[in-house]
Amino acid sequence: MRRARPAAPGLDRATFEALGARALDFIADHLDQIDARPVNRPLPRDLRQQLLEQALPEAGEDPAAILDFLGTTVMPWPMGNGHPRFYAWVNSPPAPLAILADAMAMTVNPSSDGAEHAGRFLLKSVTRWLAELIGYPTEGAMGLLVGGGTMANLTALGVARYAAAQRAGWDVRAKGLQGGAPPLVFYASDEAHSCIRKSIEMLGIGTDNLRLVPAGDDYRASVPAIARAIAEDRAAGRLPACVIGNAGTVNTGAIDPLDALADLAAAEGLWFHVDGAYGAFGRLDPSVAALYAGLERADSVALDPHKWLHVPIECGAVLVRDAEMQRATYSLVPPYLDAAKAPDPDNPRWTIEYAFTLTSQMRALKVFAVLRHMGRRGVAAMIASHNALARDLAQRIGARNDMEVMAPVTISAVGFRYRPPGVTDEAAIEALNARIVQALNDEGEVFILTTRLKGRLAIRACIMHHDNDANDMAHLIARVAHWGRTLAD
Repeated sequence: MRRARPAAPGLDRATFEALGARALDFIADHLDQIDARPVNRPLPRDLRQQLLEQALPEAGEDPAAILDFLGTTVMPWPMGNGHPRFYAWVNSPPAPLAILADAMAMTVNPSSDGAEHAGRFLLKSVTRWLAELIGYPTEGAMGLLVGGGTMANLTALGVARYAAAQRAGWDVRAKGLQGGAPPLVFYASDEAHSCIRKSIEMLGIGTDNLRLVPAGDDYRASVPAIARAIAEDRAAGRLPACVIGNAGTVNTGAIDPLDALADLAAAEGLWFHVDGAYGAFGRLDPSVAALYAGLERADSVALDPHKWLHVPIECGAVLVRDAEMQRATYSLVPPYLDAAKAPDPDNPRWTIEYAFTLTSQMRALKVFAVLRHMGRRGVAAMIASHNALARDLAQRIGARNDMEVMAPVTISAVGFRYRPPGVTDEAAIEALNARIVQALNDEGEVFILTTRLKGRLAIRACIMHHDNDANDMAHLIARVAHWGRTLAD
């Protein structure tokens, strides 16, 4: 029998429904009014202080007042990535249906590490769908949803470390990396995401044993240079362990020569990992699909559905070809979870056996909602549209005498800069572009940031909103040109 007066944090149904309607109004208003608001809206100093100095109340407060505070004081000051003219990072807007699906997941609130609940079984289908979208094999493989690309890469590289140590004759779980064995070495281009370095640090490999080999002028990994680094390490008595490829770098969207990297890894007996957090889903675009040849040969792949698929944060995914190797890397079942030890064909092993984390959110529902809503064709069409818009932006830039594209455009990222005709002073060009970006963001019509490409400062536009169109590209060019002319005078 339900209690007549539920204790906090409980709510009776009538109150919950009224609060839910109020929260839904805030959400719907936010989504409906995004286009009418500035993209970038810095918090006023007094609001920053108010949020920083919140005091914990002694007595509980009215739930309606709490929701009103969130709706009127927090939601109007977002990061901006819901806006179609947000180009700063690889951050897509959340799919509205997935917002609702995520609320449903949080309502039942299971831990997706195991136990008997529907979300764990749905996870198997959802991760299989992700693998199928990028053409990755599913037989004998394992897929997990994790917090993001960093955790996906860390999880995969942990398996790579275990496999390399096993090949060399020791158990890294028992001996660690302090048993006197030669150091394991990992290889990637210097365009690899920063989380690769962080993962190598966390795994105890150490950055001294991470070879970030300079990428070519096309920002793709140099296979001969990596091969030379492997040979040098072998000659020095070190143990090459893993080659890491990029399926869409965050800086330029470059796709490494994955087939050639797969050949190299196979010839050298190394693990082949692909970081596809941003760009792996680009394989669905026929105009660039051929560049992904070799992705299907990877031993592991990191993905981020919360990037290009518009799944609400947090949601990364890791796919590992050899599920048993992944289980050997992570399985540790304490007595209070003995049920995890008794799988059967209709009840797959608990996911705790394949990951470092124990408790995890039921992320499968929001991915499921997005993929069922869009379907393969819908996802492919959106990705192809974004890539076409990036090419359109690059063509518009290339047709001008006051701007230049800074790197080849492969998927939806475009690196460029404003350069007044006749100006050759690199320091002056760099300072001008930094001021342009600041002016653009202060103005609020777009939000965009800079990066460095081969040491030179560039404006980087990432096109990732489902509503982006050619008008947005023309608008971006016009605003950059306006501020370029204004600030150069």
